[in-house]
Amino acid sequence: MYMTMDGEIKMLRFALFGNEYQAKKSASIQKVLSYLSDRKAQVFIDRPFYDFITNDQHLSIDVAGVFDADDFDVDYVISMGGDGTFLKAASRVGQKEIPIIGINMGRLGFLADVSPGDIEKELDMLYSGEYRLERHTVIQLSVDGEPVSGNPYALNDIAILKRDNASMISIHTEINGEYLVTYQADGLIVSTPTGSTAYNLSNGGPIVVPEAGILCLTPVAPHSLYVRPIAINDDSEVRLKVESRSHNFLVAVDGRSEKLHEGSVITIRKAPFVIKIVKRHSHRYFSTLREKMMWGMDSRQ
Repeated sequence: MYMTMDGEIKMLRFALFGNEYQAKKSASIQKVLSYLSDRKAQVFIDRPFYDFITNDQHLSIDVAGVFDADDFDVDYVISMGGDGTFLKAASRVGQKEIPIIGINMGRLGFLADVSPGDIEKELDMLYSGEYRLERHTVIQLSVDGEPVSGNPYALNDIAILKRDNASMISIHTEINGEYLVTYQADGLIVSTPTGSTAYNLSNGGPIVVPEAGILCLTPVAPHSLYVRPIAINDDSEVRLKVESRSHNFLVAVDGRSEKLHEGSVITIRKAPFVIKIVKRHSHRYFSTLREKMMWGMDSRQ
């Protein structure tokens, strides 16, 4: 609970997501649940994670409820895992715009940047209100003018890719109705600033700071040396049409891929909502780049 500006005592509600494939985190789970229990918070747990905690980890937990899909209404979301878990949680939050705090139980932890040892300090920050919210752009995919089945939204990137061992594909690209170029490549990545340090970066794309208002178009293994990544305003509409010798290709939305047929018209634009990420006031983006990704490190030293 915490005191609001008008003196009202409010009980906070949390939705907890986690990676059910990481077995060595019982202590961190218990630490989070114990902290929230002490503050009389209501905790709701994603069903697969609840089953993992109770059946695999054999923990006895007392929570307010278990939910499926996006059937939750809370004040904050806690993601316990790596960046993949964070992306899954963000996809479930979607248009709710509920602030997310990421506890890193994986390796890199660029989005989920809270270490297990700092859990209680970070939760203290939530209750004291001493934090800021980063608003991260989300992009959405439509095919032939219709939203794709499932979840059409991406926090990191939307990638157009050749299938398996097929030949490279041709990707005819327009920006706001104006022809840009036809990429002859293994694929094309349309990345948000959040995703600039992910698949985009591994293909030679630039690092873009959060909230920069930019999207990056980065080809995957382009046939021409003269095709380079390009940055555009994030209010632009990207329109793509693909030619493939196999007559089909893949589209991956934050890694969730499905097959599409040649001739499909793909449109990518900014979504009408953002993902809010809880950050400490002392958090510094460039420090995270240096510490997590060893950015600027000189291997000669």
